[in-house]
Amino acid sequence: MTYLLCSTPVHGNVSPMVSIGAYLVSRGHRVIMLTGTRFDQRVRDAGMEFRPLAGGADFDDRDVPSYLPRHDELSGLAQAQYDIQTIFVKTIPDQYRAVIAILADEKVDAILVDGTFAGVAPLLPEANRPPIIAVGVTPLAQSSRDVAPMGMALPPSSTPIGRLRNRALGSLARHVLFRDTQATGERMFAEVGAPPLELFVMDLSSAFDRFLQLSTASFEYPRSDLAANTSFVGPLPTVPGGAPLPEWWDDLDGSRPVVHVSQGTIDNRDLDRLIRPTLAALAESDVLVVVSLGGRDGADLGELPANARVASYLPYDQLLPRTDVFITNGGYGGVQHALGHGVPLIVAGGTEDKPEVAARVAWSGVGIDLRTGTPTSRVIRSAVERVLGTNSFTDNATAMAEEIALHTPFDTIERELLTLSR
Repeated sequence: MTYLLCSTPVHGNVSPMVSIGAYLVSRGHRVIMLTGTRFDQRVRDAGMEFRPLAGGADFDDRDVPSYLPRHDELSGLAQAQYDIQTIFVKTIPDQYRAVIAILADEKVDAILVDGTFAGVAPLLPEANRPPIIAVGVTPLAQSSRDVAPMGMALPPSSTPIGRLRNRALGSLARHVLFRDTQATGERMFAEVGAPPLELFVMDLSSAFDRFLQLSTASFEYPRSDLAANTSFVGPLPTVPGGAPLPEWWDDLDGSRPVVHVSQGTIDNRDLDRLIRPTLAALAESDVLVVVSLGGRDGADLGELPANARVASYLPYDQLLPRTDVFITNGGYGGVQHALGHGVPLIVAGGTEDKPEVAARVAWSGVGIDLRTGTPTSRVIRSAVERVLGTNSFTDNATAMAEEIALHTPFDTIERELLTLSR
């Protein structure tokens, strides 16, 4: 079979798609991957054929000012709308044209996209097209009578009053708060000659032939009206290796609890947001603080407390089994990897989908939502003491790891592709 994989050129979106593509290649399939030019070599190294996005759809997510020049000028809802429109909505025409060009040249049996790649949405109403499957690489964004709209980071509620709240907030989100985003989506569809956009532009998950959420049902809010196309296939397993062991690795000998902290690979320009406050918070604690800088040099942190260990990158498949608490800014993939190893979490989610990730961590009982992206050292220290001193967080994370172990996401994704292709 020949499959076309498409991904928004953001590290957290591309990484799972590359893993899926590499698996499909290992199973004997021909795989073409469409994404940003910065991922060219990574795609080819995974055995796939690379195709580049063009125009505004091709950006380097490491250089935020180059594709979000006004990001730091805005805040709150204005910033959210600007980011969503620029990254995911205004890129629809360029994404769509790239997909159409590939389909004109290649016989593709099915298309697999990350759930934010809206460039295939204008294709969905067409009859003569390959099957289109999406995988959810962010918290599930799907309207429901039981859940508040995506972006509000509110817990679910299926009570009569809760459902009234959800319906009112849903109408407010579509017709007031995100009215400009909806109008932008409608203009992008019109630009490529697609039928009018009837769905809420931020709620496309129910429109794909299949939507496979890379998580477990117990981490996501329950929906009594979950779309029939949607299923939970579990997070992808942690990729083995990927980084050499640092010289201090033997210090992780189990003599002290290990607290791991990371700001990911993109939102790590300002280490004062989470990493430095964590180092200060735990400098006098009887724990080992392990810092991953997501590509930055360890010298950027300056002088370290005696109980801190730092590396640019770390092999998560070996680190997470040795970790007692993971402090993170809420990247969806990293959180899923931690849960796969039964590690409780402390989440400081402040931007993009991270507040929603943090809210789900708290709701499912696997960790603490700090409800800010810039917590103080005092707040971090209190949260670490609470997680280490309360068995329920580790127990709940362990139970979720056991649920995750029941899933075989790679096999499930291939099976869905084969089923629809035939």
